[in-house]
Amino acid sequence: MANNMTLLWCTFSVPCWRVMIALEEKMLQGYNQTLLDFDKEEHKSTIVMDLNPRAQLPTFKHGDCIVNESYGACMYLENQFRSQGTQMIPEGLAEQALMYQRMFEGQTFYEKLSDVVYYEYYVPQGERHDSAIKRNKDNLAIEIKLWEGYFQKMEAGSYLAGKAFSLADVLVFPTIAYSFRSGLSAERYPKLRAYYSMMKDRPSVKTTWPPHWLEDQEKPQWGDFLKEL
Repeated sequence: MANNMTLLWCTFSVPCWRVMIALEEKMLQGYNQTLLDFDKEEHKSTIVMDLNPRAQLPTFKHGDCIVNESYGACMYLENQFRSQGTQMIPEGLAEQALMYQRMFEGQTFYEKLSDVVYYEYYVPQGERHDSAIKRNKDNLAIEIKLWEGYFQKMEAGSYLAGKAFSLADVLVFPTIAYSFRSGLSAERYPKLRAYYSMMKDRPSVKTTWPPHWLEDQEKPQWGDFLKEL
């Protein structure tokens, strides 16, 4: 069933990881995939540009359908294969409402994380300012405290939208994982860390774990950017 699916991805991408987790949860193993190197600008190659003129990863195609935005691709997979694999949209209205809320809040979380982690990558040296770095970290600290607070109000062992795994977890967990891989303190954010530890053992997450993290799963990937956050 997955042999008419194609995923172009890179290993350090939160958006790519989202789609790969969704594919595993929907039991769609065996899809065609190509690992590309962002640093070598392979995201600008013809194989990507033919499907994704924005030159972004992931690039995802199912038959004649192209869905390159990670949120859209994950929602598409759940809707097209609703009866297969994990049900990722809960039945109850309250659970659905919370799931959608957390899903789209997750975009803000990812943007604020990216502002900190990728600042030096995207901003030329002559245009960098200590005040911008501090502002970005302060904004991210406020955001992470918000998510820690969400878990403080939930039962131990809860997922992002309640007792059941959902699309919110598919879409937001990679951001939380990258936060800890960037040095986020487990002692300062114990509820988030407990969720991270629980999700690490989920088969879909273990199978799609970024290859460059396998050697040392706890070593910060980009240094201790968030150590003091």
